[in-house]
Amino acid sequence: MNFSSKIRNYLVFQHRWTGLLMTAFLVVVGLTGSILAFSPQLDRIINPQLHVQPRTGQKPLDYASLAEKADAIIGPKGATWYFTVAPDPDQVGVHCGGHTDPKTGKPYDLGFNMLYLDPYTGEELGRGICEGPTKFSRVNWESWVLNLHQSCFIGDVGNTVVGYVAIVWTIDCFVGFYLTLPLGLSGFFRRWKPAWWVKWRAGTFRLNYDLHRAGGLWLWPLLFIFAWSGVMFNCGAVYEKVMGKLFPYKTFDQQLQTLHPGHISEYPKLSWRQALPLCEKLAEQQAKLKGFTIERPSGFCYITDPGVYSYSFVAKGDLGATTMPSGLWMDGDTGELQSIDFPGHSPIGNRITNWLYSLHWADFHGYLWYRALVCSLGLAIAGLSVTGVYVWWKKRETQGVIRIRKDKSLLPKVQ
Repeated sequence: MNFSSKIRNYLVFQHRWTGLLMTAFLVVVGLTGSILAFSPQLDRIINPQLHVQPRTGQKPLDYASLAEKADAIIGPKGATWYFTVAPDPDQVGVHCGGHTDPKTGKPYDLGFNMLYLDPYTGEELGRGICEGPTKFSRVNWESWVLNLHQSCFIGDVGNTVVGYVAIVWTIDCFVGFYLTLPLGLSGFFRRWKPAWWVKWRAGTFRLNYDLHRAGGLWLWPLLFIFAWSGVMFNCGAVYEKVMGKLFPYKTFDQQLQTLHPGHISEYPKLSWRQALPLCEKLAEQQAKLKGFTIERPSGFCYITDPGVYSYSFVAKGDLGATTMPSGLWMDGDTGELQSIDFPGHSPIGNRITNWLYSLHWADFHGYLWYRALVCSLGLAIAGLSVTGVYVWWKKRETQGVIRIRKDKSLLPKVQ
């Protein structure tokens, strides 16, 4: 056996057993991902009470008014941290949390961390938990599915395990691709061509084998994108280290370090009402100066550490309608511009990250066909895992039969 055959046999062994170990996780990730691809549309069906009909001729409230409405509902123990308005405003999602209790040094427990408001009146539509709920409820269904998708309900340990699975999956994408290639260069493409096709009239084993191999080839770019973006979400340290080696790239912590205004405060000197027009003015000035076009605002946020307001907007050229907008960061005390991000401005590694983020969350220019593609891909990931197990099991049975034929002592004795 030559060296290339030995390498191939090792990779077959690796592909087989890593695939078996990943199967349960990939089936769960694939099926939940299919559901999450249409989460905005599904939530309008599941929770109609949390959405309002767009009102022709009436503008939604400005961000400062919405923030003030949210603060009034939450009360003095809580605070509005971040809120977004959808492209077709039928709901405002307000992420909130408790201020620090001076007696305990810990945040107050509000019993919820998501508040839903009517974008036209600021009235409360409902409240729920958007991170890690353990009990399923109608309002929290999306977060419940997302928790299953990201951590399989095992908390931080599950989040790490799924991250490691994503790392192995990323590597296995290349291994699986290599194993479809024929040995030697003679007639390479002619011998590789059958790997791309499925013999639909073949027997059950051959059909599953073809579906596993051809499906992996045709879907390979998307499989790699979703595997590597899974590393980005669940194993950020590994992702950042690799991206930093391959491309110019700034981590989130590095970005924060560049805009530290020198104070950390839960209560900025500038109120929502004072901060909003300053952010809008800075955005307009930067758009003229840098040569980009702002299509609409998309979010407003106050970050305690490092004490800045974040004003998000969708600029022409942004990938996602809601997930990765452009924006700026402004000092919460002085109103001084700290940083700005717009299409084509970030290092190439960060731009790739923006692509991965939008593609993974099925938010590519708001296209419905792309959501359908991601939904189908999730089902395909589960299907590829199942066909892989089936192929392994049938080969295992075949190898067992061969061993019995070679060693007749393994045959059952006739009584």
